[in-house]
Amino acid sequence: MKDNNDNMTHLDSKGEVKMVDISHKEPSQREAQASGSILLKRETIDKITNNQIKKGSVLTISKIAAIQSAKKCYDLIPLCHPILINNIDIEFEIESTKLTVFAKVGCFSNTGVEMEALTAVSTALLTIYDMCKAIDKTMEITDIKLLSKTK
Repeated sequence: MKDNNDNMTHLDSKGEVKMVDISHKEPSQREAQASGSILLKRETIDKITNNQIKKGSVLTISKIAAIQSAKKCYDLIPLCHPILINNIDIEFEIESTKLTVFAKVGCFSNTGVEMEALTAVSTALLTIYDMCKAIDKTMEITDIKLLSKTK
């Protein structure tokens, strides 16, 4: 059924919110990659890389948080579909005053995983922020973006 709202897929013909019907789409291998950064003091980066943050291993805990959030994206974003995720890869790039998170999420489904990749990045960055907020009041989360999506 076509909607009369300028192809706004999350609105029905009456302008009411709806979840998109993906039942007609063929399942295929899909992948999405996203990234985002957090700006920190150099001393904070040093403490992270030397495992000197009192709350624990920042990179390990933020990686686990990213994975968990990607799997639960549909619980966080109201109109996302529950997706059986086949792969989640989280990597970090550390510079003198910047830590960048990269997420790659894969599935075999009839809808994409870009929201899952973006959620993973966002949650990893928020976890880093939470774990370091007592020692660094200058942190800034920035540049969260979708890098690619394929099907």
